[in-house]
Amino acid sequence: MRNAPRGEPHPIAESIEFIDVRHRALTLARRVIVYPLTDYVALDSQVAEGEYERLPALALAMVRRQVSVIVCGANAAAFAAKAASATIPIVFILAEDPVQLGLVASLPRPGGNATGINFVSDELTAKRLALLHELLPAATRVAVLVNPADATATETTLRDVETAARVIGLNILVLKATTSQDLHAAFAAMVRERSDALFLGSDPFFTSRRVQLATLSARHGIPMFSTARETVEAGGLMSYGANIADGFRRAGVYAGRILKGAKPADLPVVQSSKFELVINAETARVLGLTVPPTLLANADEVIE
Repeated sequence: MRNAPRGEPHPIAESIEFIDVRHRALTLARRVIVYPLTDYVALDSQVAEGEYERLPALALAMVRRQVSVIVCGANAAAFAAKAASATIPIVFILAEDPVQLGLVASLPRPGGNATGINFVSDELTAKRLALLHELLPAATRVAVLVNPADATATETTLRDVETAARVIGLNILVLKATTSQDLHAAFAAMVRERSDALFLGSDPFFTSRRVQLATLSARHGIPMFSTARETVEAGGLMSYGANIADGFRRAGVYAGRILKGAKPADLPVVQSSKFELVINAETARVLGLTVPPTLLANADEVIE
């Protein structure tokens, strides 16, 4: 087991906590849908600890155990599950268009063995950068952190960020991280390049390392913007996006329906229709920032 720097959570412990939140969400939905049918349904959680290259082996292990349904929350995990089995039902929770990813034939009629929840997160990049600019109008250089292990998500994020940044007039510093050590190197680069803020790409790895990211953000005085409210709850400054835990609850409902006999091909992909703005007012005070009253008024939640 790798050691974490002093004062920071261990990466594996943080991953397990991240999985536990999703596990509880799935369990809650399962109780509603599955328990009237049977007395016992086992949940088997596999943790890749952000190492996407392990996902194919984990997916094959699930197939060998003859699981009834696979629930996955990342592009790479969905690809691994699809490659491992063309028959075991798959329920995904994704930020990108599953049709463009080739996971389903269409949103209303997925076909095949996969369906799930789509956050349409990457279409909101321009909105997130606009919110960042509203909170930090003097910012000119923004670091964008992506996970190159998910090449598709990285390409989409960088394309959308660069387009939106040109409109606002922001300079972008692209940084990449696939490990906890990479996060330290990324913040060192931000300090060296005098970045005014950090814009996190949408990736489960970053959400699983949210406490480490929040610690580094506070240590170096760099405001952090995310897609996930969990990152703001851990100490990030602001997030705008769908509620991920709610997505996993919906996935749990779909998994329950499949266990009761429904076919993934007949369950339409559910797209998030509600997005939430979450601001950590305590983090703003620590960073010496004043949040505009309009942002506070529009926030779905302000963490004090």
